[in-house]
Amino acid sequence: MTDTVIDYSAVFQALPGMVALLTPELVYADANEEFLRVSGRSREQLVGRYLFDVFPDNPNNPAATGARNLQASLLRVLATGERDAMALQRYDVASLERPGEWEERYWSPVNAPVKDSDGRVVLLVHRVEEVTELIRARGGPSGNRARVLEAELYTRARELQEVNERLRQAHAREREVALALQQAMLPAPSPMGHHRTAVRYCPAAGALNVCGDWYDLVNLPGDRIGVAVGDVVGHGLAAACVMGQLRSALSAASRVADGPAPALDVLGLYARSVDGAENTTAVQTFIDWDNRTISYSSAGHPPPALLRADGTVQFLDEATDPPLGARLEHVPRPQATAGFTEGATLVLYTDGLIERRREDIDTGMRRLADSLARHQGADPEAMADALLLELLPSGGVTDDTALVIVRL
Repeated sequence: MTDTVIDYSAVFQALPGMVALLTPELVYADANEEFLRVSGRSREQLVGRYLFDVFPDNPNNPAATGARNLQASLLRVLATGERDAMALQRYDVASLERPGEWEERYWSPVNAPVKDSDGRVVLLVHRVEEVTELIRARGGPSGNRARVLEAELYTRARELQEVNERLRQAHAREREVALALQQAMLPAPSPMGHHRTAVRYCPAAGALNVCGDWYDLVNLPGDRIGVAVGDVVGHGLAAACVMGQLRSALSAASRVADGPAPALDVLGLYARSVDGAENTTAVQTFIDWDNRTISYSSAGHPPPALLRADGTVQFLDEATDPPLGARLEHVPRPQATAGFTEGATLVLYTDGLIERRREDIDTGMRRLADSLARHQGADPEAMADALLLELLPSGGVTDDTALVIVRL
């Protein structure tokens, strides 16, 4: 395939719509053939001249605002470096055939920046579509305001499509970055000695509903480990950043605290200095194999599930307190202890696993208990896969979900 040299000047002139290039001083730098044809001006009448000297407002119409509105839009583009789509404008044009007379015209303008390598706006692209005939064909503005609104909707349809596409792309980029950040902050846990564990993180299907949940597993002195899960209010990159700070703080606190409640106390105090950490929920557990006990404390989080060797399920809900930052004054959090026997399984999770719209949370917890009982003999990895398969919505996950399973 041979390389083709593209003549962009010829492309510009051949564009099917009206397009002009303006300097930052709002002087015409160029205009394509369609712009010249529809405006009724020659290149010599435009290039090098100030926009509003060529197209001033109609002096015979005291209510004319077309020039003022266009200038405001162009200055916005210069100031922000962002494209600006204007509402439908009445902008009369002086007649060249009949000096002193003005033609009533309607336009749909869009203004966009052209930037140099340093990001500075060096040119303005002024694209405009004339809709005068459409307005007249539909009854005119003085005869029927609804017809003008209909024309407005017509001319905006393509702009809305383009805006929606840019929003989808922005959301997709945010989701991609947030997930990368989530994966960096939620690595696969290090081996917990000889104890078998499994962790899962399932991001939400939507770009705006990702990255608030976390899990953490740490080795503690003796034959003990600390296991925690949490859920930050909010979604996207902001929630991911808060999540990372809180997860790291709780992980550090659990290594030196006397129990899960003191660890959550430290986290609660730290959360007061983190914007966006308010009302975060979390549950911290310490598993002690020497004493065969689980000590736990919850800050407004769904209770851990203890699947006993006989197939019954106990929800550890005797040490539940409000979420982080929910109290004005610091109050020590409660702590409780449950015993276990060999072969039991501890399951920590976030609300995405059990909550459904228009459904009581108790229904989701019963569904979790039933699923755990059915898979009692499975190892943690297989059990994690089975729980996600059975409990997450088949139509797509609407909230992110963290899951930790520990064989006791």
